[in-house]
Amino acid sequence: MPLSEQEQRLLEEMERSLYQNDSDFVARVTRRQGRPTYTVITLGVLGALAGVAIVIVGLVIKAPLLGILGFVVMLAGVLFALRPGMRAPKAKPARPGRPSSGRPSRPSSGGGGGSFMDRMNERWDKRNDQS
Repeated sequence: MPLSEQEQRLLEEMERSLYQNDSDFVARVTRRQGRPTYTVITLGVLGALAGVAIVIVGLVIKAPLLGILGFVVMLAGVLFALRPGMRAPKAKPARPGRPSSGRPSRPSSGGGGGSFMDRMNERWDKRNDQS
């Protein structure tokens, strides 16, 4: 079910507020995003296949510890292949397509203060009263 225009505007406003008010959090979250290289994926798949082979060998020779070791190797290979790239992106000035200036950093809500959700609820109520 698609969002209405009003919901889309509210979501965009909340996103802009997050980028402005919590830039440290945004930097921490986006730092790890990147594309894994084919080498990492290949090594992970090879590790997973080696783990499967160790599990099979452990079953054939009836060595449960070898089977457990094979499972751990297989799991490590899959996790290694699926992890995101660890290259940190270079510093970007701002999110493209989003204005980064020209508006106050916090909306004025009379006495100031209040949580983020309180301010959002106040804005929502004001918009619904105007319509």
